[in-house]
Amino acid sequence: MARRGRKRRLEIEAEYWRLLAAGVGTVEACKQLGIGRTTGYRWRAESGGLPPAALPEASRSSRYLSLLERKQIATLRERGLGVREIAERLGRSPSTVSRELRRNSLPHDNGIYDADLAHHRSRERSGRPRRVKLAADPELKAEVQAKLNLEWSPEQIAAHLRAVWPDRPERHLCHESIYRALYQGVRGGLSRTLTRKLRTSRPLRKKRRRSDQRAARFVAPAVLIDRRPPVVELRTRLGDWEGDLIVGPLSRSAVATLVDRRTRYLRLVALPGGHSAAKLRDALIAALGTLPVHARRTLTWDQGTEMARHHEIAPYFTDGVFFANPASPWQRGTNENTNGLIRQYLPKRTNLSLHTPDDLRAIEVRLNNRPRKTLGWQTPAQAFAAALTP
Repeated sequence: MARRGRKRRLEIEAEYWRLLAAGVGTVEACKQLGIGRTTGYRWRAESGGLPPAALPEASRSSRYLSLLERKQIATLRERGLGVREIAERLGRSPSTVSRELRRNSLPHDNGIYDADLAHHRSRERSGRPRRVKLAADPELKAEVQAKLNLEWSPEQIAAHLRAVWPDRPERHLCHESIYRALYQGVRGGLSRTLTRKLRTSRPLRKKRRRSDQRAARFVAPAVLIDRRPPVVELRTRLGDWEGDLIVGPLSRSAVATLVDRRTRYLRLVALPGGHSAAKLRDALIAALGTLPVHARRTLTWDQGTEMARHHEIAPYFTDGVFFANPASPWQRGTNENTNGLIRQYLPKRTNLSLHTPDDLRAIEVRLNNRPRKTLGWQTPAQAFAAALTP
């Protein structure tokens, strides 16, 4: 894999060339732009000392080659430099330069790469609409719809398509293509009503944003996660569980969730009588007491008051019970991720006490029998059963 070069600062570089064209010297231009003089000298060396005739569009994403970069490629190509050396000087991947020369050099160009012509061809191609696979292939569309109706994620569906049609690359989709088809509606090939089958059920996509940092709420008088056996981090053994509560409105109802770190196997624990420390203790002992000893190594929980009787639960785990640091949900990432999957079936702001143990068991079965990328597309049920075997 090629090493990524330094990030290009195209707008500053374009302004540098404008100053040079206006007669400003390199040292003074660098001083005005707040960059080191070695940077200016490097830009001049990379371009062969030739200022470009035109400057790149400021609105164009730096993901794409600019006209300035294409002129640099043409100049360095004329000087006999190879693809890798050109890429290194531009701070781009060699595959980017190779692809550029292949796509934008046609046979009638007589082996000459023309930067202005290449830039025009690239812009023309970028505005040309692509044919949507799902809209053109009814069988592929039906397969994707069937899996969406089973609440499979687009990434799981993408892996499934490659397994079903390994020799039909025209029927291979990436997960982003499926997301776009869903949110574009009929134009993308799928009905927007199928967005209800996604884990979030969002009718519109929204940008990721940083959540507000929560203040510490409870200091557990117990063993913290930094004293947990290091082997737990490796995910090489069965029986290292992460747990938490998902709660209903005003915390009047709750369900306990337990996830094995290695296999991602899920157990949902009903709490119909409330989620006090005593109620949770009894429910967890009943849920995990039937498992063999080698499937009960550690339990990691957050610092909630429902675990006030953790010392009465600890004897059921060979290595004990541990607590994450305050406001550190990433220390129980497997459980947090799984809780997000569960919320598709137990939405927020709903009364969780209405769900019977049989209802929770049905949700367990559905999630434990979905293929998971992190398990090599095995299901958690398969991985857990295999790990139970001595």
